Amino acid sequence: MSTRQQTGTREKLVSAAAALLDSGGEGAVTLRAVGKAVGVSHNAPYKHFEDRGALLAAVAIEDFGMLAEESAGIRLSPLEPTVKLRRALGTLIDYGREHPSRYRLLFSDPGIAARGGELEEAALRAFAGFAAIVGECQSSGHLPETPNVALTGLLYASAHGLIDIEAGGRMRREKGLVGVAEGMDLLIDLLSRGGTTD
Repeated sequence: MSTRQQTGTREKLVSAAAALLDSGGEGAVTLRAVGKAVGVSHNAPYKHFEDRGALLAAVAIEDFGMLAEESAGIRLSPLEPTVKLRRALGTLIDYGREHPSRYRLLFSDPGIAARGGELEEAALRAFAGFAAIVGECQSSGHLPETPNVALTGLLYASAHGLIDIEAGGRMRREKGLVGVAEGMDLLIDLLSRGGTTD
């Protein structure tokens, strides 16, 4: 098999694993099931991935790359800084809603988080893309001049917390939780006004 064919097969296996995650959750992803979906022998996936964890890590790397590209595109747009920030958060929120199993893989799977290497680099690139947009908001005076990584981490963690609450069916108006975007809008407004909405 040529290098190009090997690369093509690997990409197909990753895409098939992502599709199985979307349709059946993480439990649906096995090397055998992915091989069957692609139409190769049950041993063929082992030529590209040492185990199921490596295959899932490849899906995560691919999706972190997609999120980083989305942030880069938003950053290059002519939008106002806070509009860019809300758009970047919207991308993350939509991803969590449209691909809940993949979202959990990227942001809630301890095994994936511990893998390091290329996966950690991909995750940090996605974070850095978001941080750059936060930095624009800071430079324009829309967000406070606190260390960028700390502020980015706060916004990132807040968004993930709200996405998790919504995914778990715990978004309740009586708790002051109307929606993920609404919650993040409030946080951004509070930060931009020094802690007051007056």
